[in-house]
Amino acid sequence: MEDFMDKNIFSIFFVLFVLMCVSCSNSGTAKGQALYESQCASCHLLPNVQDVPKNLWKDVVLPEMGARMGIPTTGYDPYKGFSFEEQYAMIQSGVYGVSPSISKEDWQLLVDYVLSNAPDSLRVGKKVDSPKNLEQFMPMAVNLDSIKGSLLTFAEYDTVKNKMITADTKGLVYEYDAIRNNVDRRFSFGSPITAFSETDYASYITSVGILDPSEKFAGSINIVQNGTGRRLPFKLHRPVHTLVHDLNEDGSDELIICEFGNLTGQLSLLQQKNDSIFERKVLLNRPGAIRTIVRDMNRDGKDDIIVMTAQGDEGISILYQSDNLVFNIEQVIRFSPISGSSWFEVLDYDGDGNQDIISVHGDNGDKTQVLKPYHGMRIHLNDGTNHFSEAFFYPFHGATRSVSRDFDQDGDIDIALISTFPDYSKRPEQSFIYLENKNSSDFNFQSYRLPENISGRWFLMDAGDVDSDGDEDIVLTCFTYSFTPLPEDLSTEWRESDVDMVILKNSLF
Repeated sequence: MEDFMDKNIFSIFFVLFVLMCVSCSNSGTAKGQALYESQCASCHLLPNVQDVPKNLWKDVVLPEMGARMGIPTTGYDPYKGFSFEEQYAMIQSGVYGVSPSISKEDWQLLVDYVLSNAPDSLRVGKKVDSPKNLEQFMPMAVNLDSIKGSLLTFAEYDTVKNKMITADTKGLVYEYDAIRNNVDRRFSFGSPITAFSETDYASYITSVGILDPSEKFAGSINIVQNGTGRRLPFKLHRPVHTLVHDLNEDGSDELIICEFGNLTGQLSLLQQKNDSIFERKVLLNRPGAIRTIVRDMNRDGKDDIIVMTAQGDEGISILYQSDNLVFNIEQVIRFSPISGSSWFEVLDYDGDGNQDIISVHGDNGDKTQVLKPYHGMRIHLNDGTNHFSEAFFYPFHGATRSVSRDFDQDGDIDIALISTFPDYSKRPEQSFIYLENKNSSDFNFQSYRLPENISGRWFLMDAGDVDSDGDEDIVLTCFTYSFTPLPEDLSTEWRESDVDMVILKNSLF
């Protein structure tokens, strides 16, 4: 009898012990989740734990996050591999905290929560129909120089001159006339050029300074007037885009500069004063500004600025001009910090008179280099009050740019996409897609791919009637600089190629 009683008492205590352990475990899990949600959403949109595989959370993302919160991870040094000068600039940024922002015990709960919920591998993405061979466009390869490989860092179609303007890592600016198949060299600045604008009065040349991620301010803007050039007295933090526009309609152009930066960055405005002196103003103190577009988004008669940020707090913001170059900022779309935001366009997709947004996501040159099912192109519709809702997603690994026009002139918007980081496990690699719009309201697109003999690491893209035959052509440019590992055969092929640009000539007319 005593034996039986002892066994029952032991069983009761064991059950109570297990329940206590489960309760403690659940409590720890709940606290870990709460910490993850509060800490990771304090600077940007909360990323889904399922969107990064466990090994990358463990080896890369969490150590980087810890370094920014003042909690070092054994074996992880955020300064490793950088020069002394670069390390000093990184320290000066103040991004990597000296004092821990949470206790080590809370940090461990956060880490345990993430690693227990992260997947071993990412989910399979949304399936799309296999693309057909491109029919509407005929590819024409273009060689701009006598050098093998291509290092174009800027490409834009000039509708006034009816020429493609390109620039490269050496600071050379070219004009290409497709009708005459003629190349003219315009400028030489000796540093990678990321933006070029020309007005009736001047040419503005933006140099990124340092192409790779850097905290050093080495970028610049040069102005050429009447054959004479001068550098503006501002050190810029990796400027990747400059928009020249008279925002306040006073007869003088302002310069809106996307200083992409790295750990830090900003959106700047240069206002021209008397005697051609410019005054600098920071509009948005946030890294990753990648492109700006000007529209009157609230229809008050004043030009507003739309900007995409693609580093950390990724999203699209509208800077409403309330007074003479005074802006009120509203972030109208927010993306996950791992979404790889790369490009955006503003246009009336559905023909309702409101400005919609097309965004492109696929930058995979960062710390989590794995194929992501959420990379691709998104269409965000405007309800008329600048509230945007995602209405359509087209998955496309490594998507980096889009051009959206009515290419077949049937009254709706067609979309061309390129990928700089495609899935190289598939051959031929899918790095260009043309989406012919079949039904706008249903987002029904027919997809097309390039012929197999047309291959390149596409980096930039624009569109225009380059052959003056009445329809819009598409221009792709190559970039053989290696951001990420490439298959050896493709790397060799592209390095040895003399193709700098491919024009997809529209055969509509």
